[in-house]
Amino acid sequence: MSASPEKSLESLVLHTTDNGVSWITLNRPEAMNAVTWDQRERVIGLLEEASADPSVRAVVITGTGRGFCAGADLRGGPPGKAGASPGKAGASPGEAGAERIAGDVARTIRRGAQRLIAAVLDCEKPVIAAVNGTAAGIGAHLALACDLVLAAEGAKFIEVFARRGLVPDGGGAYLLPRLVGPQRAKELMFFGDALPAAEAARLGLVNRVVMDGELEETAREWAGRLAAGPTRALALTKQLVNTSLDGDRAAAFAAEAAAQEVNMTTADANEGVASFVERRTPRYRGR
Repeated sequence: MSASPEKSLESLVLHTTDNGVSWITLNRPEAMNAVTWDQRERVIGLLEEASADPSVRAVVITGTGRGFCAGADLRGGPPGKAGASPGKAGASPGEAGAERIAGDVARTIRRGAQRLIAAVLDCEKPVIAAVNGTAAGIGAHLALACDLVLAAEGAKFIEVFARRGLVPDGGGAYLLPRLVGPQRAKELMFFGDALPAAEAARLGLVNRVVMDGELEETAREWAGRLAAGPTRALALTKQLVNTSLDGDRAAAFAAEAAAQEVNMTTADANEGVASFVERRTPRYRGR
């Protein structure tokens, strides 16, 4: 269901900017932060704003309560709008009377779940997922699309699609093989078993597991370090890494050379070199 007058969209997706860090917090704890159409659009908008705002130099995505994001809210989304559930124009998949027209599902996925994941991957600032609880379905992919993943001890990741007879969406079949290899990815997607945070870290899906009460503090520490870094260099590095598995060596080397050319025009690159020569700590300004 979409936001009601009693609970505004701003309260369903909390947003603050603190010391150069944009904090995006899903806030529907009663629904384990299952994301609705309008919540998704707000998160996409906030990520786009972070890219364009020079005062924002890092992003953290997290949730309240026991869930990071329990997937898509299949009841959410204005009837007929892109981003509602696949096969639905005001009705759930398989619901009596729901008429599905060829092309509707693909269009819905492209304009919905895939846009959300692309917004994370394409954000020009480093994005940290602070996974406070269950990350299932599109919620798992939202976390895995982030540049760095912190997880509380009690967090878990679930590729829930097969349980519901569905094919993974939100780029899951793109993200998982790149993180854990095709065999592990298929195991996770075929069985849909809950993956505890410690096991997710062992497989390489999570950078660090912390005590539940230390998640926010650790996220603030990591985000602060990123926000104090050379923002454009980090953006270009992110772009190089994200595209490295999609092309051949020649394309990767050409992209690297182009990124170096662009980065050397920034004030931060000049500051980094000068600070090394002068044997002092660099003072990056994100320019």
